[in-house]
Formats: sequence, C-alpha cells, structure tokens
Amino acid sequence: MKKHYRQEKDCLNCGTNLEGKYCHNCGQENLEIKESFGHMMNHAISDYFHFDHQFFHTLKPLLFKPGFLTNEYMSGRRAQYLHPVKMYIFISIVYFLLLFKSGSETEVVKVTNDPKKPNTETVANTIAHNPNLSTTQKKQLIEKVNRRGIGKDTVSENFKKGYMTLTTDSSYSAYLTHQEKLPDEKKDGWIERVLNKKAFDYKTKYGERSREVFYDEFKHNIPKMMFALLPLFALILKITFFRGKKYYVEHLIYAFHFHCFLFIFLAFIMLLNMALGGNHTITEWVALAATIYIIWYIYKSLRVVYHRSVFRTITKIIGMYMAYFAVSVCCIIMVVLLTAIVT
Repeated sequence: MKKHYRQEKDCLNCGTNLEGKYCHNCGQENLEIKESFGHMMNHAISDYFHFDHQFFHTLKPLLFKPGFLTNEYMSGRRAQYLHPVKMYIFISIVYFLLLFKSGSETEVVKVTNDPKKPNTETVANTIAHNPNLSTTQKKQLIEKVNRRGIGKDTVSENFKKGYMTLTTDSSYSAYLTHQEKLPDEKKDGWIERVLNKKAFDYKTKYGERSREVFYDEFKHNIPKMMFALLPLFALILKITFFRGKKYYVEHLIYAFHFHCFLFIFLAFIMLLNMALGGNHTITEWVALAATIYIIWYIYKSLRVVYHRSVFRTITKIIGMYMAYFAVSVCCIIMVVLLTAIVT
C-alpha cells in the first residue's frame, strides 16, 4: 500500500528539520496525519509484525542461503532485513500455534482392557503405554505392581481415566498414611511427594480431564522453554568454536536465525502434510527430504559463518548435536517438573 508523506519538513514528534522521509533525531516517519482506515491498519501491522518488504526480503535468504543473514547482520547491513529477535518471536508464535493445532487432531491410541478383571499384565501394559510418564516412572510403577500385587484396580483405573498419580493410593491422605508406615529407605523422596500432591489436586479439581489439562499447560510452556534454549545453544556454539574469537552475541544471532529457519521450514512441512491428506507413503518421503535438507542447512550455514573445513565442520556438528540434545532433555524435564509444581 502506497504511503502518503507530508510536504512539510518539520518532524511532528520532536520538531527537528527533516532531510528525508524519516527524522534523523527520533526516527519517526513523516507521514500524513489524516489517513484512511486501510493505511492505519497497514502501518500498525507493519510496525508490530514487520509485515512489510523487510519480512519478504528476509524470507528468501533465510530459507535458501544458509548463514547469509548472520554474516549480513554482523557486517552491519541490517536495515533491509527483519531484526532476528522480532523475526523469531513472530515465526515461533505461528509455528507453535500450527504445531499445537495439528497435534490436537492426532488420535490417541488407547489400551483396551477389561476393567472388571484387571491382572498384573494388563495393569503393566496400561502403565507402559501412558504418554505422561517417563521411562523411570513406568519402570517403578510396574515393579510396585509386580512386587505387591495390590492396588491394581486403582492404578489401572487412574491411568485409564487420565489421572497422573504415581501411587496406588486412592487419596493424598491415604498416600501419606501409607508412607508413614514404610521404612525410611522405601519412602518416596521430596519430589515424588510434591508430584503426588499436585496429581491428587489435579484429580480433585479436573477429574478425568486431569491428564488433558496438565498436557495443555505443558504445551504452553514449550515456547518459553525454546526461547530459554536459545542462549544455551549460543553458549554451545561459543564453546564449540572458541578459537573463532567471535563474541557471544554473534553466536546468539546465528542461533536466532537458525531457529527461525527451522520453525518456518517445519511449519511449511506441516502444512504440506495437511494438504497431502495423510498419505503415509508421501509424508514419509517428505519427512526424509526435510531431514536431509535440515542437515545440509546446518552444515552449510556453519561453514559460511565459521569458515571451518569439511571434516572439522562435520565433527563439530556431531558434538553440538550431542550437547544440544542433552541440554534439551534437561530443559524438558525441568518444564515437566515446573508445570507440575507451579501450576
């Protein structure tokens, strides 16, 4: 949409004499005061989301020229491109909205059992297929069921109904009473007690919807976790390429650009899979092609930004992947615990 500029050369915001379309003192654009509704909305959207030429000028190199935007930014050529932080905020919002929408449409596979005649194998199978438990938690519960042979009805029904308790007791008071009777070495630790307290609170407040509510709250914390991962990823880059003598902020800019590419590329893949209508053969090929492209993008962008040899780049990618995977797992565990404890 064409902009209408004032003929007068005084800045309406600070009164400075202008030499162009923008005030060199405060930065305000010298636009007409009286504007149509369309112009007003266009300016508001452009200023807030940067839905102007900057976004589209940034999109092509972001997707098809790995490392280019980072080098441009660090060279000082920034005006024509969208700022990496603002770009990340917008793209991550779109990506996670799309991700949660597509995830909510996925059918949940349920284990069917005979609730009237639960046995050890049935209860263990129910626990093993519960998506809200870690491998360690599943193992501990299955061992308790196999060892005690009691409380199977409660455990089976709790997991079928979506309750998240890590105990066979029917209430928190019963759980505390049972804990007091156990020897010290067999009592649950502080974390288990807190988690069980929150689980029974969920059960009381939300009933059969407790697992669904907890999962929704966990999903809403994922974008915050990813934003917290960015400086950690930049720190991994700083350690990996410590001989490059780059400032930490330069690694952080690369981290923003890379995650912007990753989110917008994965969003495109999700939209493509939706358009394909669930054709598993084609979606598998699409997933394979996307994985190959992402790996190539990482390799190419690191070579462009950090200027390492082929062998050194590949070895550093492997090390970065292992470190980033470990950090991500730790962050996910922390988010699960914080979601359970704080909410």
